[in-house]
Amino acid sequence: MRHESRKDLISVIVINFNRLELLRACLASLNRQASVDAEIVLVDNGSTDGSVEMAGAEFGGGRFPLTIIRNRENKGFCEANNQGIEAARGEWIALLNNDAEAEEGWLAELVSAIGNDTRAGMVASKVMVWESPQKIDKVGHLIFFDGQNRGRGTGEVDRHQYDTMVDVAWPDGCAALYRREMLEEIGGFDEDFFAYADDAELGLRARIAGWNCVFAPRAVVRHHRGATLGVRSMRRVELIERNRVLLALKLFPWSLLCLNGVFYAARLAAGMWAAMAGKGEISRYPGWKTKWRVVGAMVSGDRQALRMMPRMLAKRRHIRRLRKISTLHLLRLLWKHRITLRELSQQSI
Repeated sequence: MRHESRKDLISVIVINFNRLELLRACLASLNRQASVDAEIVLVDNGSTDGSVEMAGAEFGGGRFPLTIIRNRENKGFCEANNQGIEAARGEWIALLNNDAEAEEGWLAELVSAIGNDTRAGMVASKVMVWESPQKIDKVGHLIFFDGQNRGRGTGEVDRHQYDTMVDVAWPDGCAALYRREMLEEIGGFDEDFFAYADDAELGLRARIAGWNCVFAPRAVVRHHRGATLGVRSMRRVELIERNRVLLALKLFPWSLLCLNGVFYAARLAAGMWAAMAGKGEISRYPGWKTKWRVVGAMVSGDRQALRMMPRMLAKRRHIRRLRKISTLHLLRLLWKHRITLRELSQQSI
């Protein structure tokens, strides 16, 4: 049941699935937040490792009220977050991965970044790599013209090059702030995505509806990379490929969607060239046999996307009702926040 929102209250949603020690560190970091009125909504996707029991015992009486929602099965990132949003009471909805730890002041900096901008519906955090403290995970998002989205600044050493508060495309769902008013207008996460690219779909849908996103450089989170499915998981590859197609089908202008195959082919060719030089995402996978498994996972993702095409095309009609910007404005937005083919092919996520 949706609650009437409480002004200035931040509802932090944490999705969990069998990550007891990571969850403990995550919740401890939230309980160190200062100068904010907050609540924590923990949505568990059928954990069997005792992590939910630990959360209730150790944080049930913590600094902020803790609500726990228990699912019998893994409902994925999207549906679980929608459950959390439904239960949340705050004017602001923050997301924090259970494999991430927020630095003190994270929540206060996110809200402060909004300022008086009534059309700022999203705030992106400065997400750093937990295992390599000086390396950037993501500071907002970029997108390629076939629908593939990647982190802004991913893999770079932090030399304060991203310490300015600027407009970015949308936040990474690992650590983000959303205005409840915006979510009520455009809807929550698209549950057809299950996981991966869901934050990009939500963010681009919000931009189409006329909402903005700001980057808060002092809102810092440290993220354990690949803890959800593992950086070499074929299921991860499959979902990333499937969902980039779904995003394009649902949200891209027809003029760009018709060229999707061209941009996709260019990305694959650039990725193969980079792999031969030992660079890029595919270089993570040792041996040609494993690389062919990656290709198989991508083909499987494309097949799944084709089967889901009628549903995505039907959703385009709803997007038309939300639209507040012109097609030209949208194309300019995608161009402004593009990732180049060179960056995309050589970047390892």
